[in-house]
Amino acid sequence: MSNILGVSAFYHDSAACLIRDGEIVAAAQEERFTRKKHDPGFPSHAVAYCMKEGGITLRDLRYIVFYDKPLVKFERLLETYLVFAPKGLQSFVAAMPVWLKEKLFLRNLLAKECIALGPEMKKSELPPLLFGEHHESHAASAFYPSPYDKAVVLCMDGVGEWATTSAWLGEGNSLTPLWEIPFPHSLGLLYSAFTYYTGFKVNSGEYKVMGLAPYGEPKYVKAIYDHVLDLKPDGTFRLNMDYFNYCTGLTMTGGKFDEVFGGPPRKPESKLTQREMDLARSIQEVTEEVMLRVTRTLHSETGVDYLCMAGGVALNCVGNGRILREGPFKGIWIQPAAGDAGGAVGAALTAWHRYDGQPRLTTGVDRMKGSYLGPRHTNAEIEQFLTKVEAPYELLDDDHLFDQVAKDLAEGKVVGWLQGRMEFGPRALGGRSILGDARNTKMQSVMNLKIKYRESFRPFAPSVLRERVSDYFQMNTDSPYMLLVAPVQEKRRLPRPAEQTGLWGIDLLNVPRSDIPAVTHLDYSARIQTVHEETNPRYYWLLKAFEAHTGYPVLVNTSFNVRGEPIVSTPEDAYRCFMRTEMDVLVLENCVLYKTQQKPLENDTNWQKEFELD
Repeated sequence: MSNILGVSAFYHDSAACLIRDGEIVAAAQEERFTRKKHDPGFPSHAVAYCMKEGGITLRDLRYIVFYDKPLVKFERLLETYLVFAPKGLQSFVAAMPVWLKEKLFLRNLLAKECIALGPEMKKSELPPLLFGEHHESHAASAFYPSPYDKAVVLCMDGVGEWATTSAWLGEGNSLTPLWEIPFPHSLGLLYSAFTYYTGFKVNSGEYKVMGLAPYGEPKYVKAIYDHVLDLKPDGTFRLNMDYFNYCTGLTMTGGKFDEVFGGPPRKPESKLTQREMDLARSIQEVTEEVMLRVTRTLHSETGVDYLCMAGGVALNCVGNGRILREGPFKGIWIQPAAGDAGGAVGAALTAWHRYDGQPRLTTGVDRMKGSYLGPRHTNAEIEQFLTKVEAPYELLDDDHLFDQVAKDLAEGKVVGWLQGRMEFGPRALGGRSILGDARNTKMQSVMNLKIKYRESFRPFAPSVLRERVSDYFQMNTDSPYMLLVAPVQEKRRLPRPAEQTGLWGIDLLNVPRSDIPAVTHLDYSARIQTVHEETNPRYYWLLKAFEAHTGYPVLVNTSFNVRGEPIVSTPEDAYRCFMRTEMDVLVLENCVLYKTQQKPLENDTNWQKEFELD
């Protein structure tokens, strides 16, 4: 029996993954345990969970594998400074203390952190510590768990060690690098520059830009191509670094960028204007064009009919949907934890398949197990907690539970839903979700403003029974990880009022756009999660019960958290979030709580100050 631990840490979204004989046993992000969003620290809680889930200790590990090579990253930092010197002195000086204190000596730091988890061990007794390459870890996380025996693999992110875009050929248990685009030319950093410029937080606000894009017009596309991005027909590109500041300063964009795009960056938390909407639409269209050109080139170069994707850009589900619809591939598969957290999965699988040369068997089904790889909680544990906090609840058997919750949803109630294993990756997939009725015209505003405490324009995703997806959306493929956007079927759309033909604005949020308005974006699209009985039977049965009551097998599904907080992990996290918002119902496995029956939390004033607004 071979146990391998993969670790991603020290940048953002640190995580751990345990594999056993090539099978993923457990994976989790550190933020879910520490309650610190995008926690970059060593994932000690996530490692401890993986060890517990696997029933092992550190002594039982064959390897511990880190997801990138810090010394190569340091080389890039030094070379970047030398190229731009003396302009980069400020950012160089800011970065040096962390590198000199910790990152240059990462092997010792990792050993120290691991020993802290197993204090009975000496450093000499630790399993071998291996270091992967950042983009190889991404590529491995995309290909090895995929359902394909042979696929071309595309990785696009901000930057790894040097690579920002890389292409690979996966076949059997091997991954062969094809080509890469090096730093500072990065589609991920270009998108992050516009994230910063539109007033959102880099490395967490990019999905807000994607959600804002349908409200704008592509007015700045020509300016992007004329000034900042040289895009070739094959999808390769170069950035004009005169417009960016991330190599030499402490911000993403510089003064020349301001001149081209109409002034200084929007101040965070200030009012959104039409300019930000148009900027979002423009960079989104440019990003989609790059993604389409690169993937078409990969197909023509290799002749391979299947595509796998990872890296932060692979979370751009609008671009993914266009690749599926307009690209040449028979199928695409995207790692659900496509960002740095997923590097822990890829690092561990690389050690198993490449370092140890172990074979890979494909069955046509992906090996991420629906991404339900985190902790779970029993009814006994939940009842013990609810009794401790004196929270009134009702314990229902499954048949009564699904029927009752379906009725509550049909009546317009908002339901917090915790069941089974926690999801790995940034999306809630029916394990730690907030649910609502997709038919409700007010549900988007209610859930944004009264539940999530976030910007009212932010769209929500539909969960739909896999066998019914094509009845509602122009798509008939699996999308279990909420990483594909597709148009709503024409027959379900409602005509847009005449006054909407001009400037699109946030005041149009409550105008119905289809018979499932709560999950239909302004451009008649939706970010779809298909629900499968094999991977999440309880969520599937809830959708079946809702369909029996309403005729609609579609629910609003958003992550179980408020703005600035990680997705909940434990029943205690879920109860606290339920009590602090205007959620109506909380379901913890088979325990059901109604807000009207609860007493207020004690000593819980000004709780929102705990959360960093992003």
